[in-house]
Amino acid sequence: MANFSRMFGLSGLLLLGALALAGCQSGASDSGIAGVDATAPPPPDGKITQSELTAFCPTISIREGTAAYNTYAKGGDQDPTQIIYQASIADATRQCNRSDGQMAINVAIAGRVVPGPLGQAGAITMPIRVAVTVGGQVAFSELYNHQATVDGSAASQFLFKPPLITIPIPPDRGARIYVGFDEGPGKPGPSG
Repeated sequence: MANFSRMFGLSGLLLLGALALAGCQSGASDSGIAGVDATAPPPPDGKITQSELTAFCPTISIREGTAAYNTYAKGGDQDPTQIIYQASIADATRQCNRSDGQMAINVAIAGRVVPGPLGQAGAITMPIRVAVTVGGQVAFSELYNHQATVDGSAASQFLFKPPLITIPIPPDRGARIYVGFDEGPGKPGPSG
């Protein structure tokens, strides 16, 4: 009986997790259900309404060429023997809410950090950019220096949730969310 309860509890948690992810990635129609106002604010009691489940939320993707980031020892750029750590983004998701003509977007990015030949324990800084485009124009773009603590000998996972992004509700479905590492000027490296 104890094994049944434990198995049922684990199965229930897995099912809830799968449903939550499916809801976050849904590409459902804004107007798929007649009489549902997709712009209505969420109810004050925190319950999810049918209009929220069917409302448009921009797709999220990892921009090509930005899923991995290497940090090298000073003067060792592009030398694989000089890598301190390698970071990669494995997945990204989002959730949207609408109110007063605004769309509030929660983004979550998951990844891992693997030590290189010169790996060392400590705090590292990863440059992660989150951008939102509407009709091909940039509506939001921010570079975050996300810090994570890593073990010098084993892979570590990280989860990054930037502050809430708020944009005007897009007039059509031409909005997209992009995430990725940004190694632009002022490339950060290990810290601490």
